Amino acid sequence: MDNTVDLSGKPFHFIGIGGIGMSALAHIVANRNLPVSGSDIRPSNITERLRSAGVQIFIGQQATNLDAWGPLSESTSQTLAVGTIANGSASKYSRTSKTSSVATALKPPVSLPQVICSTAINPANPELRAALEKGCPVFHRSELLAALIREYQSIAVAGTHGKTTTSSMVGYLLLEAGLDPTIVVGGEVEAWEGNARAGKSEYLVAEADESDKSLVRLAPKIGVVTNIELDHPDHYDSLEEVINIFETFSRQCEILVGCIDCELVRTRLRPTISYSLDPELGADYSVDRIAYNPDGTTARVWERGEILGELELKLLGEHNLQNALAAVAIGRYLGLEFETIAKAMATFAGAKRRFEVRGEANGIRFIDDYAHHPSELLATLAAARLQVKESGRLVAIFQPHRYSRTLTFLAEFARSFVDADLVVLTDIYSAGEPNLGQIDGERLAERVSNYHPQVNYQESIPAVRELLGQILKPGDLALFLGAGNLNQVIPEVMAHHQKVDKTQLVK
Repeated sequence: MDNTVDLSGKPFHFIGIGGIGMSALAHIVANRNLPVSGSDIRPSNITERLRSAGVQIFIGQQATNLDAWGPLSESTSQTLAVGTIANGSASKYSRTSKTSSVATALKPPVSLPQVICSTAINPANPELRAALEKGCPVFHRSELLAALIREYQSIAVAGTHGKTTTSSMVGYLLLEAGLDPTIVVGGEVEAWEGNARAGKSEYLVAEADESDKSLVRLAPKIGVVTNIELDHPDHYDSLEEVINIFETFSRQCEILVGCIDCELVRTRLRPTISYSLDPELGADYSVDRIAYNPDGTTARVWERGEILGELELKLLGEHNLQNALAAVAIGRYLGLEFETIAKAMATFAGAKRRFEVRGEANGIRFIDDYAHHPSELLATLAAARLQVKESGRLVAIFQPHRYSRTLTFLAEFARSFVDADLVVLTDIYSAGEPNLGQIDGERLAERVSNYHPQVNYQESIPAVRELLGQILKPGDLALFLGAGNLNQVIPEVMAHHQKVDKTQLVK
């Protein structure tokens, strides 16, 4: 059986279609007029958007979701073999047969869909097992992305931090420059009303995820690496293992654009085109005259010793200036004038959950950010500090993400809240990991309190909501941090403070 994703007309079925990465891919193949269906455990704005685009959506992951594709084939003797994606050559979702003669003789009917899964789908998932029993070709999400990347003049943005913002910036730049790109990113962007855009040109901009080691499958025309750190101890045993994955990816890129402010990118990857905030490093693209302001960032940009001009960003902090330099480097490589690049960058508003302003109530600003690694917390809080007035407080509300990450980086998390005036912590969002009893939110709070004088631990989301109703006051900036479901509490806390504001006005 051919183990390559077929984009020539065969149908697709996505298990877990509501995921941010899966839904983007589903959007792209649906816009190629291919039959697409998919399932998720609950409806969402993402699944509804796909439904409106003609995708058949099933709520609940059940074997019967595949009944529309016909009865079981004679290959029901096939069973699930759990492989590995560590080296990028084998799929986690492979098929084997009880007898080799059956495996070589049988082929699935043409009408059967290509089934796409992410690493989050357990091999025991009943829908996945039904797909294998029917003889459906089953692929990892990254294999579909790799197939799309091969079809385009592709730009794949990788890195431990900043890849969503950087890929969104690059996509936005190409869109504003009239290059009509196809875009697949891990965040929702207002400019294309979602996490994906189906363009008509030769260009594809994609976010490339290293979390499950599938990055090694991608071979883009232009690759970007923003930085390298250990972030997923559930998949990696060491930093060296992470570096090896990025080294493999870099060798598969025709052109590698890298931020050499990161020593590992500078010394281990040696990018073709480099960028840096430090002029002393001799990068191809660098900046001076930097000003980090409450309403954005400005800097003068240099290209190989020549001044290009002034760059103005709506986004805050040095990490976003680094991200913007990556977009500048790519734009220049594609032949865009700096004036065109600067004009686009000045209007880019960012992706959702990346320092997303959710609103204001009773003089309190509410901001939602996806930061969940100690380095991300430090960068985001430093940027937020710029917007806090002398009379106000920066209140950091953090939900740790995954037991493995919290335990591995416990010491680093403890020191991550130096820019906050008040820290509110809740329990760990498991993201499907089992609780082995080694770490919890309260223990993290205890460690943070060794370095911060005001730490408040609340075991549950409802308890956080109640506390914030009591302690937030006019002038505060409430920054919600984490990759879990903490941000669901923001509307309720805002509504509470709106009522408080109205009550005060009546008085």
